[in-house]
Amino acid sequence: MRRLRLASAGFLVVLAGPAFAADPTVDLPMTAPGFDWTGYYAGLQAGYGWGRSDIAGTDGTPFSSPDLSGGFIGGQVAGLWQFNQFVIGGEADLNYSGINGSANQAPGNSFGTNIQWFGSINAKAGYAMDRYLVYGTGGVAFAGIETTQDSGSDFARTRTNTGWTIGAGVDYALTDKFTVGAQYRYYDFGSDHYDGNNSFSDRDQDVKLNTVGINLNYKF
Repeated sequence: MRRLRLASAGFLVVLAGPAFAADPTVDLPMTAPGFDWTGYYAGLQAGYGWGRSDIAGTDGTPFSSPDLSGGFIGGQVAGLWQFNQFVIGGEADLNYSGINGSANQAPGNSFGTNIQWFGSINAKAGYAMDRYLVYGTGGVAFAGIETTQDSGSDFARTRTNTGWTIGAGVDYALTDKFTVGAQYRYYDFGSDHYDGNNSFSDRDQDVKLNTVGINLNYKF
């Protein structure tokens, strides 16, 4: 009789196995949810920029084309919303810049360009892979750009230029509150007009810039 009971119990266990496997209500261990990129961010960024400035007379006659290079540091704010693995949002940044350059048109006649500050307001869209976010960004760019000339006496004028920017980057969530990232951006600040004076001619200056940078952000 005992052997019959043991055999019956074993038979029931064998029959119950497929039933438990097919039962959707059986509790199974669940993996922890991934990082949620939805939120508001504020942080710091720094990097290096390089580009070119084409300076010409108002009739199109080339004056000079200084190569530009230097560092920058600034801050940024952003708001992001995640839908499944897709992330969209907006971002704005403002940077203090040491990006500048000069070139000689002739001995004793030097033209220069100095990007004193620059910033942008952008749309941002990306694809999240848990704590990694790969994204593209683009929008309106603006900068305070100085044009200079040294030919015995000095000439300097500063204007606020407006243009556009586009770029791409990757962010990583170090913790649930801090993220780090790296980014490349291209800026076209367009051509702006600078009035001369009795000693210096009017001129147009067209500035284009590339930057690479790193950032550290806090998620609210």
